[in-house]
Amino acid sequence: MDSTQKTATKTTFEFPDGVRIRGRIEDGYEKILSKEALQFVADLQRTFGDRVSYNMACRKEQQARYNKGELPGFDPSTKAIREGDWICSATPKVVADRRVEITGPVERKMIINALNSGAKVFMSDFEDCLCPTWDNIVRGHINLKDAVEGTITYEDKARNRTYKLNDKIAVLFVRPRGWHLPEAHIEIDGQPATGCLVDFGLYFYHNHATFRLKNGGSGPFFYLPKMEHSREAALWNAIFEHAQDALGVPRGSIKATVLIETLPAVFQMHEILYVLREHSIGLNCGRWDYIFSYIKTFQAHSNRLVPDRVQVGMTQHFMKSYSELLIQTCHKRGVHAMGGMAAQIPIKDDPQANEAASALVQADKLREVKAGHDGTWAAHPGLISVIADVFDKNMKQPNQINLKREDVKVSEEDLLEVPKGVRTLEGLRLNTRVGIQYLAAWLTGMGSVPLYNLMEDAATVEISRVQNWQWIHYEAILDGEVVPMKVTCELASRILDEEMARIQREVGMEHFKSGRYEEAQRMFGRQCTAQSLDDFLTLDVYKSILQFHLNPVTSSDM
Repeated sequence: MDSTQKTATKTTFEFPDGVRIRGRIEDGYEKILSKEALQFVADLQRTFGDRVSYNMACRKEQQARYNKGELPGFDPSTKAIREGDWICSATPKVVADRRVEITGPVERKMIINALNSGAKVFMSDFEDCLCPTWDNIVRGHINLKDAVEGTITYEDKARNRTYKLNDKIAVLFVRPRGWHLPEAHIEIDGQPATGCLVDFGLYFYHNHATFRLKNGGSGPFFYLPKMEHSREAALWNAIFEHAQDALGVPRGSIKATVLIETLPAVFQMHEILYVLREHSIGLNCGRWDYIFSYIKTFQAHSNRLVPDRVQVGMTQHFMKSYSELLIQTCHKRGVHAMGGMAAQIPIKDDPQANEAASALVQADKLREVKAGHDGTWAAHPGLISVIADVFDKNMKQPNQINLKREDVKVSEEDLLEVPKGVRTLEGLRLNTRVGIQYLAAWLTGMGSVPLYNLMEDAATVEISRVQNWQWIHYEAILDGEVVPMKVTCELASRILDEEMARIQREVGMEHFKSGRYEEAQRMFGRQCTAQSLDDFLTLDVYKSILQFHLNPVTSSDM
């Protein structure tokens, strides 16, 4: 028996049995929330939901072992995979050259600008760059469908300008949410759907045929976030095979790049590529989330206190080791090794500061290309030409997969080394100031937020809050101060209030009063001073953006 829901616009939708839509259904949503598409998503949820839950339970069990003193390391039982002579399936020609990739949320204007930016690839994001409100999710799928079909436009009435796609555009990748995030606005058999199954399922169902037609029979292409173990990659592989079989798409058409952005995953890179070998086209250094994961993994290890996050760059030994091992692993297996994010945005009112920021980006990208990376990320279209110039001068071929980096010798100790540096009061202040402002924006529906000349996403607020939590929890000494001081709850509370006052001055009273800064302050402060560390801040604050709508439901048989 199917159910029928009437929307606010009086349009009637027929949904599959067991599927309930709890978000308001607006005009145009019928393009995405069709009965057939939702049936496909429901099938994915019913087939794989238990395996998702099992993987989340495995994460908790592993973290409990880390909390008792165990350290991450290479798995002896999969040594044969790490040392075996195998490669992944061939990379499609359309993505052989990925020297510059741009990332951003699935917002309409962003999609057009990013596809037109001159980058080789655009990673359109349902994850860290997007606040997962119901409207953001559904409209994001509408935007992507229009983009794949080549019909997407955007009317900017304030500027009297129409945005549309150029003849030559970037190749589209999509990043679904991580395993841990639900989609509470869609219930399947009485339970919230898994966010990434909704993201993947709706996008793949609506776009696989058109995408493959326009990309030489290849694709669609995905980025896969937040994994910690190859069993999670094996689950994605099973989902890919199931989805392709269900819609008559040849196996191996889907291609995916996995973000190595958790500390446990760096010890599983060969295994991740192996289980995804028919669908894999690379790994990526998700470096902000990687630092967040380092602190979270060692949350019970008081001897692994991390210095100010601005000091934890890619030249730190554990970060350099991670990057070089990723390059070596990818090239051994015949796939791309993608570099990290350049989060800088153009500073239009300060040419000198803009030039200095550009120099930092160039130095970072020069390090990456010389190390052997095949491409890298940018957060803003204004950086594409800067980064492309560095790679064009130092990588004449489409990629460097033939560079095997056999000189790289990385041990478990290298990957676990505590970063060097000092802890400062300004580090505590910056974490607090950025954390509050990002959260305030997120609560109003923004997931990609410009702050202090950087484009920040959820990874920034995550590293800010776990670092504050670590320092407060262990009463870390701010050893970078002239007079060292201990980080206590009292000090953190004073900093919270002082930084709120600064934020108010910086954004102005009108904007401050109309925003959700006080709510963000309470949330951030609570997270930083909690007795136990939450796995993800976004799980805690997700309930604050839920907007359920009582859609009338009648039986289709009535």
